[in-house]
Amino acid sequence: MTETIGLPLARRIALAAQGFGMRRPELPGIAHLRRTLERLHLHQIDSVNVLSRAHYLPAFSRLGRYDRAELDRLAWGPKRQRRLFEYWAHEASLLPFDFQPHLRWRMAKADRGEAGWSRMRAYATERRPEAMALLDRIRAEGPLAASDFEAHAGQSGWWEWSDVKSALEWLFWAGHITTATRRGGFERVYDLPERVIPAEVLGLPTPSDAEAHRFLIERAAAAHGIATEAELRDYFRLSPGEARPAILSLAEEGVLIPVSVPGWRHAWLHREARQPRRVEAQALLVPFDPLIWERDRTERLFGFRYRIEIYVPAEKRVHGYYVLPFLLGDRLVARVDLKADRQASRLLVQSVHLEPGAPDHTREALETELGTMALWLELDRVAFPMERLRPTG
Repeated sequence: MTETIGLPLARRIALAAQGFGMRRPELPGIAHLRRTLERLHLHQIDSVNVLSRAHYLPAFSRLGRYDRAELDRLAWGPKRQRRLFEYWAHEASLLPFDFQPHLRWRMAKADRGEAGWSRMRAYATERRPEAMALLDRIRAEGPLAASDFEAHAGQSGWWEWSDVKSALEWLFWAGHITTATRRGGFERVYDLPERVIPAEVLGLPTPSDAEAHRFLIERAAAAHGIATEAELRDYFRLSPGEARPAILSLAEEGVLIPVSVPGWRHAWLHREARQPRRVEAQALLVPFDPLIWERDRTERLFGFRYRIEIYVPAEKRVHGYYVLPFLLGDRLVARVDLKADRQASRLLVQSVHLEPGAPDHTREALETELGTMALWLELDRVAFPMERLRPTG
């Protein structure tokens, strides 16, 4: 008989799987950071820098004031210090090296023109010689960014700026190049994989597609704790045809356990998922945090409808431009529109909306967390709006 798990327990399972509910370390170090990365499996990258680059925030939400330079070293530091690489997992992401063999199937699909954005797929076929010319130049000259090719744009009759970027991104999707570093306005600098990723990683055998999909689904299940099939697919952006055989295989082995959650369809519990009686968390969550990036899951788990409004005209925004949900205990109790005013060294709290039923100590807890964030961002103070905390309408 299928076990029934109530929504409150499902929520606590999900929070525990994501690393919430444990006491933050007093002095978060590299070991804490690496454990967080191993738990989440990836940090999504986003270019918006109104507060902080998105990939820095998930570790802060779980650890507090860790050193962002440590993450930089793991991602883009000297080769001997690196532990992460960039690739398309859940959007553009930072992932541990051990994922590289399990994403080669996606690279192979891109190389055949079967994956990646439509505008770049021509470089797998009729425009492949143009992309290979860029690859040859990187091979000969070393790490290069799209802007390094700009001086030659249009001179040969081949290139417009969008052509250069599209060709480089196809090479990246197809695994011919990877990210060496980031520079300036966070521009990606490309290089050959063998000059970035350790030889022992590149030398690992390539698993079959089925084995790779199984690996990714199991990691997604561990990161979720409890999830629907659609949520398991979403973590690493697998198709139903890629994910379903992996889910069934893991279920047959007992790694995934079918459970019933009221209002959910076909829920799966990872056999090692913790089922805590209580979760005491306090964290601000970036819009691209894996706890909340799947908006339907967020609404089902927390009763919290969340939409990012960056691309919404200012006059039509409901909650603000860059809004972070606030997790307190095991509930999302508020949302805060934040901006780092680096010139004046202020963390600007542009608006705060409390959720219905937010506990009485929400104000105090939120102000404490905002103060911690300001210190982490090396800002001198938190600046609130005149009307500090108001309930969501």
